[in-house]
Amino acid sequence: MDTIDFELDREFVELNQLLKLAGLCDSGGMGKAIVASGAVTVDGEVELRKTCKVRAGQVVRLDGVEIRVRAA
Repeated sequence: MDTIDFELDREFVELNQLLKLAGLCDSGGMGKAIVASGAVTVDGEVELRKTCKVRAGQVVRLDGVEIRVRAA
């Protein structure tokens, strides 16, 4: 599994934007579609809320890629 360490410079990032900022999709709109498809998990649970607030300490997974969100 590939791992991306994502440094969060604010309180939270919306899930669809995180996918875009981590380079897993080209746009926030594409990120929303990926989340809606049920392909994304946050802390091991399938997350369907496109603008779910992801905070430091959480782990997001998509297609064999793990994004570890940490505080800046």
